[in-house]
Amino acid sequence: MTAPPPGVLGPAARDAALAALAGTAEPGAGDLDVLVVGGGVVGAGVALDAVTRGLTTALVEQRDLASGTSSRSSKLVHGGLRYLEMLDFGLVREALEERGLLLTRLAPHLVRPVPFLYPLTRTWERPYVGAGLALYDSMAALGRHDMGVPRHRHLFRRQVARIAPDLRTDDLTGAIRYHDAQVDDARLVTTIARTTARHGAHVATRTKVTGFLREGERVVGVRARDLETGTDLEVRARVVVNAAGVWTDEIQEMVGGRGALHVRASKGIHLVVPRDRIRSEAGFITKTEKSVLFVIPWGRHWIIGTTDTAWDLDKAHPAASKADIDYVLAHVNTLLREPLDHDDVEGVYAGLRPLLSGESEPTSKISREHTVVAPVPGLVMIAGGKLTTYRVMARDAVDAAAPSLADTGGVRGSITDRVPLLGADGFETRSNQRVMLARRSGLHVARIDHLLGRYGALVDDLLALVAARPELAEPLPGADDYLAAEAVYAVTHEGARHLDDVLARRTRISVETFDRGTTAARPVAELMAAELGWSPGRTDEEVDHYLRRVEAERQSQQKSTDQEADEARVQVRDLV
Repeated sequence: MTAPPPGVLGPAARDAALAALAGTAEPGAGDLDVLVVGGGVVGAGVALDAVTRGLTTALVEQRDLASGTSSRSSKLVHGGLRYLEMLDFGLVREALEERGLLLTRLAPHLVRPVPFLYPLTRTWERPYVGAGLALYDSMAALGRHDMGVPRHRHLFRRQVARIAPDLRTDDLTGAIRYHDAQVDDARLVTTIARTTARHGAHVATRTKVTGFLREGERVVGVRARDLETGTDLEVRARVVVNAAGVWTDEIQEMVGGRGALHVRASKGIHLVVPRDRIRSEAGFITKTEKSVLFVIPWGRHWIIGTTDTAWDLDKAHPAASKADIDYVLAHVNTLLREPLDHDDVEGVYAGLRPLLSGESEPTSKISREHTVVAPVPGLVMIAGGKLTTYRVMARDAVDAAAPSLADTGGVRGSITDRVPLLGADGFETRSNQRVMLARRSGLHVARIDHLLGRYGALVDDLLALVAARPELAEPLPGADDYLAAEAVYAVTHEGARHLDDVLARRTRISVETFDRGTTAARPVAELMAAELGWSPGRTDEEVDHYLRRVEAERQSQQKSTDQEADEARVQVRDLV
């Protein structure tokens, strides 16, 4: 088997990874140092931390990269004003430092500043909120890394009206404008995973852990199944790190329920509406009785959310009910001159936050901080936390694994604060060359900007693909923001194996178009078929599954309760 290029997660790389994992069970082959279970942002981060410390590392994920929580967040990289109000200064300081690090060093091509208005309705709010934002900015400025965003500014009502003509100002005394940052969460995870592979780790998606290998009390690996072929394998590792998020309790059950962690799932839903529905140069943030409401600029769209309610139904596909959508619309409409209704909604997505809990707290009160435990020798479990601090969580998990790796000669300290993600090196240069790249490729400068914001310096890969196959320079039908080349690249370089991998995670076509990607489904499936060797029947199956999935989601969003919404959504199961 020819080794795939480093950092390329195509079909050959998956085959090579599975062969390497199966090889650990051979006599004399040698165990992995670290096997990570879970392909979300924390699992990918743990794998990157481990491999860059010099540890032989692999990652397995039962579905797709970022297929759970890590593709369904508010897509914000932020310190958490809410936690500042709770006086959780340590968590805020840590998150602000990570925000600056991502903005300026690790992922400047993926993470970018985003402006928000904090509307003020009472006179006393200006000094109160202003003091909080002054502290927020000061904590960011005094961190070890560059702040990466402008400082806050006080605005009066007339200034607010100019910046946000569609924001109701009758009851406002003004607003405070401040900045946080945003990222395409699934793209961040894919890029971390590719960076991990670039440094020598094995990455295998659609590979489900079915049990643990034990020698006495010690965990020495896992039993797993390649869900694409049904092949079972044993993978031996000195340490297994469980980063399964909301599936943590299920993994604990496999090891006898001894995990010392209890994770509760909290559902948060988001609506996507076209940018022209709300005239504003900045997003908004306000508090509701249950959570925080964000109205977030997102390219040619707005993302509006979120909710914070307990969820104990299907974890793979949490469903947004009509009640959830009505709740978000009702709250955002208190801010707007022209109210939004269901017809304005292009897309809806629901995600689950894995929250560490006791037995009785409401989910809005449960800690977002993370915890690492080592319940038995050879097993480390990590849960909780937030997207922004994934790197800190990963570092803590590998630190906890270190005692089990003493026979390797000791574990070096984490260096991921100095390891840029793929696409970061050279990004600034390529950005400066955007006009030249447009001229050479024949693409509009706006297309180059789009590619730079998704791939950074890896834009060269996409432009080479377009040069070799000029037909891939065309936009995808029904999804003009994306080129056909991006669908092909998702398969050849980013590990996409099924149609919804491309439409829901490598791109955001499933929530950024009113038809939820149904027009693009057939053309994208045919592009994928050419790369993955699908038969016409298999291609039809992928398209049919995606169309049924969209219909099931639409039906669930008409139901009044979580139970009814879940029953509608689970009618369509994953192909694999």
